Amino acid sequence: MRFVKQCLAVLAVMVVGGQATAAVQDNPWLTLAAGLVSAVLTVLTYRWVVRRTEHRDVSELAGGGTRFAAGALIGAAMFASVAVNLAFNGDVHFVGAGSVSNTFGIFGFMAAAAVTEEVLFRGVLFRIVEERLGTYLSLTLTGVAFGAMHLFNENATLWGALAIAVEAGFMLAACFAAFRNLWVPIGLHFAWNFLLAGVFTLTSSGNGLGQGLIQVTITGPELFTGGEFGPEGGVAAVGAGTLLTLIFLVMAHRRGHIVRPGSRGSGVAAYATVAR
Repeated sequence: MRFVKQCLAVLAVMVVGGQATAAVQDNPWLTLAAGLVSAVLTVLTYRWVVRRTEHRDVSELAGGGTRFAAGALIGAAMFASVAVNLAFNGDVHFVGAGSVSNTFGIFGFMAAAAVTEEVLFRGVLFRIVEERLGTYLSLTLTGVAFGAMHLFNENATLWGALAIAVEAGFMLAACFAAFRNLWVPIGLHFAWNFLLAGVFTLTSSGNGLGQGLIQVTITGPELFTGGEFGPEGGVAAVGAGTLLTLIFLVMAHRRGHIVRPGSRGSGVAAYATVAR
């Protein structure tokens, strides 16, 4: 029952926030405001519904600023590694300056996307499924579901959805398992998306969001560039995400955060204190 209540509560905010952001997408300043409000309401709603259904402090939302910054640094490093690979295996062209105002709009859009998706997929789905099925099966199922969600994006492909499942769905679930804190995957998710679309004007998961801060184009083998789906459909991003997944799982093992199937009952004990 708590699974249903938490899903419905977060989904309600996600849908309303998404509709509000879409309604003002032609105005970057309103998009910024709508995105930030949606992100804040998602966090507040999750905190409220978890307290009501699990009767505990929501320790997975502790240490917001520091944990978010740590995740953002990891996301930036992942983006940098992929960018270097693309520079070696394709042709990167600097077109010119983009739109500062639209960059702010993309910032709000990506803030909402990172927070709502991480709270729903890692905070609710991964965490609760993990209690019954264990870390690895939950990571697999929720990662595939996360990838499948991107099939509805513009220029989506089956390969693109599979790439997202591996490099993002699996990786972000492993990140949450390692830290047991939602702000780290939120920061990672946001930094990757914003650098991709907001700074360099590259296609994000098949979606073009207009001009970012800098206009860059990439040509070369689709195997590396990802084609119309964007760099997330290229092998460099899949490789970087896979490597991070393995690193996070090793961290989770060392910290004793791996859950065996059926070993966690209510889930309260695992989040009674702030995880390392």
